[in-house]
Amino acid sequence: MNKLDGKVALVTGGTSGIGLATSKHFVAEGAYVFITGRRQPELDAAVKGIGKNVTGVQSDVSNLADLDRLYATIKQEQGRLDIIFANAGGGELVPLGSITEEHFDKTFNTNVKGLLFTVQKALPLLPEGASIILNASTTSIMGTPAFSVYSATKAAGRSFARNWILDLKERQIRVNAISPGVVLTPGYDHLGLSDEQLQSFVDSQAVTIPLGRVGTPDEIAKAVVFLASDDSSFVNGIELFVDGGMAQI
Repeated sequence: MNKLDGKVALVTGGTSGIGLATSKHFVAEGAYVFITGRRQPELDAAVKGIGKNVTGVQSDVSNLADLDRLYATIKQEQGRLDIIFANAGGGELVPLGSITEEHFDKTFNTNVKGLLFTVQKALPLLPEGASIILNASTTSIMGTPAFSVYSATKAAGRSFARNWILDLKERQIRVNAISPGVVLTPGYDHLGLSDEQLQSFVDSQAVTIPLGRVGTPDEIAKAVVFLASDDSSFVNGIELFVDGGMAQI
């Protein structure tokens, strides 16, 4: 028997990287998955790549009208939602002294506002015992040069998990944060680094990781499946680091 047989799941930002890998694992474990993305061509490609038991809904998590449309679609097609992987997010390298209001608003609107309302607007669809997984980051507890705004949003996400388990305890809904380490995904393309700079960054990070390498989207996806399934039925409010030990030393 698969771990997620009969479950209905949502993966925001499901068109590439960790979101796409997790969507594929959810379907492989028996779930029906809704994925979101801001760009229709990438969304269509992801749906095709997943292949079955998937619906793509074009939306931006920072746009509340988009979220309303997303949940109206899920309600109409499946009637409920057992699993949320609130994965959509991003950031850019901007050092203190160069941070603009636009950079701040863009990052917080997606990573904090979008995360909050992705979960809050889903509540009417969630049955007792549902599982919510928030995608945080090792930056929630570690400093990174020129990454303070992004890091602050991830610390906020981790804090949400701690607080929401109290708000949702009567419904037995679990909320956990997953904090990936360095995992090469298309999201790194938005950091403004050249290919050479990106490789240099990855090499510099790998030597700080006890396992001696960066991670893969599949490795994160397997941990998300654990948090989404009954295998983690007594796991609630945690921050699960999937980082090769990077944040533990």
